[in-house]
Amino acid sequence: MVSGRAAVLRRPRPARELPLAIEGSEPEPPGPADLALGVSACGVCRTDLQLCEGDLRAHRLPVVPGHQIVGRVAQVGDRVQGWKIGDRAGVCWLAWACGECDLCREGRENLCRRARFTGWDVDGGFATHARVNAQFALRLPEGFCDLDAAPLLCGGVIGHRALRLTELTDGARLGLYGFGASARITIQVARHLGIDCYVSSRGQADRERALQLGAAWTGDTLEAPPVALDAAITFAPIGDVVVAALAALAPGGRVIVNAIHLDRIPEFPYRLLWQERRIQSVANVTRRDAEELLALAAEIPITTDTEVHSLEDANLALKRLEAGELAGAAVLAP
Repeated sequence: MVSGRAAVLRRPRPARELPLAIEGSEPEPPGPADLALGVSACGVCRTDLQLCEGDLRAHRLPVVPGHQIVGRVAQVGDRVQGWKIGDRAGVCWLAWACGECDLCREGRENLCRRARFTGWDVDGGFATHARVNAQFALRLPEGFCDLDAAPLLCGGVIGHRALRLTELTDGARLGLYGFGASARITIQVARHLGIDCYVSSRGQADRERALQLGAAWTGDTLEAPPVALDAAITFAPIGDVVVAALAALAPGGRVIVNAIHLDRIPEFPYRLLWQERRIQSVANVTRRDAEELLALAAEIPITTDTEVHSLEDANLALKRLEAGELAGAAVLAP
């Protein structure tokens, strides 16, 4: 592989201060169990923003962020089977899990105490090249170009896990609080399952897009929907939104908090939690989550809204994400 480039985080600071440095980066050969990829697209996630700004504590520095990677196999490790040079592969948030602990054996590798995560524990895809353990590389469905496939690999997968945790079925009422890239994929899966969706978002353009994607109702971020909800998923990393979602639940409903970092959950009256309402976080993803979502993406088929930036404009993508200016998911195209 030839020399490449990477957007490197050496010290977290606000997006307006340009935390990423574009540096020359020599691709490393894959380990025996790895694939070396030439990156063609990598989504920019709010988790990347939180890491770069320091809201999410760095596990290592320097680090290359980015965990929604689409690329082509450039080299194959000596012990890898089933992959060959030129294959298209996807990489998501879960970079590795031990496979041996009680959580892994129960199918909950997302909670593995030794798990490593792409762009946090190992270098990610804000680069021209990346490495992935072959057992955690994903086969991507045909019909999605690289740029459209990238947002499926985090926003899509974590949204699918959150939706599955609601345990809703046909005819149920679901609230979606915040309507960024993840919610835009989640609503398509929910509507495919026959679930009615009520979307709360501060942006008029987001509310209009929600109606285009089949929302039964839209309102402002903290506005109460016109019906009691069977469940809600909060995408905005704001504790006030969690309380608003809780207040909108029918008895026995649950709020799934889809955030790796939340500013706080403010004090609220117990009556909002009374009658067996629940608040539950969603943490990380499993390979099963990814495989299920990618199969649904091809079946539905899911459409993704993207805004493409060059690798050199990685800081601009972070700034636009922080300012709420993105019309779709930001994707870097190295």
